[in-house]
Amino acid sequence: MGATATGKSKLAIDLALRFGGEVINSDKVQVHDGLDVVTNKVMGDERAVVPHHLIGGVHPDADYEVADFRGDATRAVESVLARGRVPVVAGGSNRYLEALLDGEPGFRRQHDLCFLWVDAELRVLDQYICDRVDGMVEQGLVGEVRELFRLDADYSRGIRKSIGVPEMDVYFRREVAGALDGNDDLRSCLLARAVGEIKANTCELARRQLEKIHRLRGLPGWSLRRLDVTRVLALKVEKAAKDAEAERAAWEADVVAPATRVVEMFLSGKAADDGRDDDAAGLRVAAKEGAAGAGSAAETSCACHCARAHASPSPPVRCAWLVVTSARAPARAWLAITAAHTPALACLPVAAARARARP
Repeated sequence: MGATATGKSKLAIDLALRFGGEVINSDKVQVHDGLDVVTNKVMGDERAVVPHHLIGGVHPDADYEVADFRGDATRAVESVLARGRVPVVAGGSNRYLEALLDGEPGFRRQHDLCFLWVDAELRVLDQYICDRVDGMVEQGLVGEVRELFRLDADYSRGIRKSIGVPEMDVYFRREVAGALDGNDDLRSCLLARAVGEIKANTCELARRQLEKIHRLRGLPGWSLRRLDVTRVLALKVEKAAKDAEAERAAWEADVVAPATRVVEMFLSGKAADDGRDDDAAGLRVAAKEGAAGAGSAAETSCACHCARAHASPSPPVRCAWLVVTSARAPARAWLAITAAHTPALACLPVAAARARARP
């Protein structure tokens, strides 16, 4: 779990490689086909190393509802567990995750869960978000959205709801009308305005996601282990001198190593709490499902300076969420991150939403 741009997908892959897992996407926009840059999908080379489920497969115009995800994700989890592997659920759509765990009858009775929360200081996260949007523009965001643009587009449906699409509407309308032909100043101005809105809206999304996480961590059954990625992101946005080796070292020390310890204990059946008072350090480790923590409210201002800016008769399977999970049966487990290597394995189709896709 975690706000956008905190590294959930990267951690999911790292844990999957370490624990013989497969990643199940819980990002509601990444289930659609298209807009790989805008939605920041895991690339093909990474998916060749670790199998991913629920990435693509849904028509861009189709709506993908909570019930669709709940059914598809449940089938994906069971498929991964049936092969003796660890399901690692990763994504930023916390409402969908909550619907799976608390809305699917029997899910918590059948699975043990381990929650990992990738978090960062908002000031640093905002700056990284702005830099990442600039990178997306360099990677082809404008051309990608142009291919999807229609004058009668409905931005309340399908993949067009994604941040990065509605913000470009004025730019493309002017472009289609010919108003940008030979007028580089207007083109640059409109593009800068659209990019600024994308940055600001992404910062706002991060805050909404954090508000949901703080709400969830105060509920029974949502014991979150916080992993602080602030130092990693600060190194990424450092303008003076990029140090890839320092970034990798910080990622391993601050995120991967503590996450690995938590998951190892979880999969071995031990409590995740090793006796430390992590609340004092800004971390929360709750070993028992049902422990409640009072979450502080997320900050609401956007610091990004942009233009417009479980009782069961049989033992549960272990699972982990970034979320990591495991089934309630001996030697079965899974991870959810909000974890070996079977490149030839075909990922599950997203049948429900695909069936409703418009021709």
